[in-house]
Amino acid sequence: MTNDERLHPLPAEALQHEAPLQMTYPFCYEPHPLVRLAAGEVVTEVKKHPEWAREIEDGKMLGVLVVEGGKFLAAFSGTLCGRSTLPYFVPPVFDLHGTYFEEEERRISALNHELQATDSATIEAERERRSQALQQWLFRQFRLLNARGEERPLLDIFAPKVPPSGAGECCAPKLLQYAYRNGLKPLCMGEFWMGRSPRGEVREEGHFYPACQHKCKPILTWMMQGLDVEENPLMKDYDQVMSQLRILHEDPSFVVVDKPSGMLSVPGKDDVPSLLDIMRQRYPQAEGPMIVHRLDMDTSGLMVVALTDEAYHTLQQQFIRHTIRKRYTALLEKPMTVGEKGTIDLLICPNPYDRPRQIVNEEYGKRSITHYEVAGNEDGHARIHLWPDTGRTHQLRLHMAAREGVNNPIVGDRLYGRAANRLMLFADELEFQHPTSGDWLRFSL
Repeated sequence: MTNDERLHPLPAEALQHEAPLQMTYPFCYEPHPLVRLAAGEVVTEVKKHPEWAREIEDGKMLGVLVVEGGKFLAAFSGTLCGRSTLPYFVPPVFDLHGTYFEEEERRISALNHELQATDSATIEAERERRSQALQQWLFRQFRLLNARGEERPLLDIFAPKVPPSGAGECCAPKLLQYAYRNGLKPLCMGEFWMGRSPRGEVREEGHFYPACQHKCKPILTWMMQGLDVEENPLMKDYDQVMSQLRILHEDPSFVVVDKPSGMLSVPGKDDVPSLLDIMRQRYPQAEGPMIVHRLDMDTSGLMVVALTDEAYHTLQQQFIRHTIRKRYTALLEKPMTVGEKGTIDLLICPNPYDRPRQIVNEEYGKRSITHYEVAGNEDGHARIHLWPDTGRTHQLRLHMAAREGVNNPIVGDRLYGRAANRLMLFADELEFQHPTSGDWLRFSL
């Protein structure tokens, strides 16, 4: 197959849009109009192939890369119909077909059958040894380019850690590798979902999603070197975010603040001030950990911050005993019946392959409970009040979006719904006992 057969023209509507000045930041982005047009072309092509239909109906991540010259490339994650190479799509970074990998995999499979028949510890040890050796062999075959033309083995990119299974087989690495090998200049990209949501996860047909952190972040950080990449929009204008922080109540033992959306509660991987950093600077006399509870970076609203070690432990015990009353208000993507109420009780845990996303998992999940009541509808969006009994990561976001929950994502939820200017989730009421006097206090926005 020639290069041109994998390089597709954008539709005529693309002429109405200017090319972006910078390449997409793949871990948090709003798809460029050219990316949406390219994705539409891929959907049209997919529907021409009934032989792909069943697997894609079960759910598949697809990706597009718009390149200079009014053209685009397309890719699918992993395999499709048992194949890693198909017409229309770019090939994998490394094609396993007809290689040592397939031969050795068959030998290991034969050991599996032998193990089931004999239950031999010697066979089990041999199977494990050969499986690990085969995985290492595979990782050595993946050599990834960047925009400068430099090449680096997958093992070196993840060193000293071992690459996770499937690393390098997602859409974005395939697209960039093909573009670099064929002298194409990347302009913008995006990955979108087709088909049903996987069990326990939240994936919506036609929604664009950020590249995964677990497998793709180290790879894309390397592969995009040499490109002029957009700044992480969450870090952009961070000074303005900090200026929105408000102190609503100040007490010798604690303060209550209104944390803005876009601010971390505690320090993260990005080198930006968190609420904890700001509080330590403002209250240098403070003792103890200070941050009693957290809000997601994207969530705004009320937080209590302890200024003494005694207050910290007293408030923390109230959270542990669930005597602190918290209410959140959210706007959801679709309207609902006013007055509808209920309780969501799900076992959730981090997605080990796509952090920080959470999933519903009956085997490894921890119990998460949220009570809700629909308060009204605004411009086609349900306004809902939420009272969590537990405080799992992304609990409210997943409870709203999951099919096992409300099945109605929060507006602006870039992980479980559609990205927008901000996540419309607000911690707007907080009620607790004063850590010194024991008096009940209530704060609201």
